[in-house]
Amino acid sequence: MRLKTCKCLFCNDLQNIPANGPEFAFHLGMSTPSKTVLIVEDEQSIRDVLVELFEVDGNSVTAAELLPEALERLRTNRYDLIVTDLRLGGKRDGGLQVMALAGMLSPEAMVLVLTAYPDDSNRQASFRLGAVHFLEKPVDLATIAQHAATVGVKTAFAASATE
Repeated sequence: MRLKTCKCLFCNDLQNIPANGPEFAFHLGMSTPSKTVLIVEDEQSIRDVLVELFEVDGNSVTAAELLPEALERLRTNRYDLIVTDLRLGGKRDGGLQVMALAGMLSPEAMVLVLTAYPDDSNRQASFRLGAVHFLEKPVDLATIAQHAATVGVKTAFAASATE
């Protein structure tokens, strides 16, 4: 098998990839582009439901439970959609830190904030840091799916509607 060194934006360090086949096409940007989604939620059940919502063909979904993991994911990948809880693992500003780094490293991403603490100061801070929508828990999954669709991110709702 012939190998080629990849130097694309998606690879943080140089790596050898097959010089033909789907991996090579992906790295050259020739395949159908997938949408990347980051879910940041410390409650396992909510995180699992959100991952299931977005795990459809055409999406690459990453989930993080706590702030350090979320920040590392943001440093190593670019995202089209970021869904984050406002409070992460007891840190009142965890979601705000996610939004701040996302604004620098994935500036084109749509950011959806989920929170059980919808006070005005959190809302204003979220919007200043780039959140597009500030949603109070419990959130209807159809609402999240509608927002995601505006940036071309498919969901299980869209997949079931076309079947």
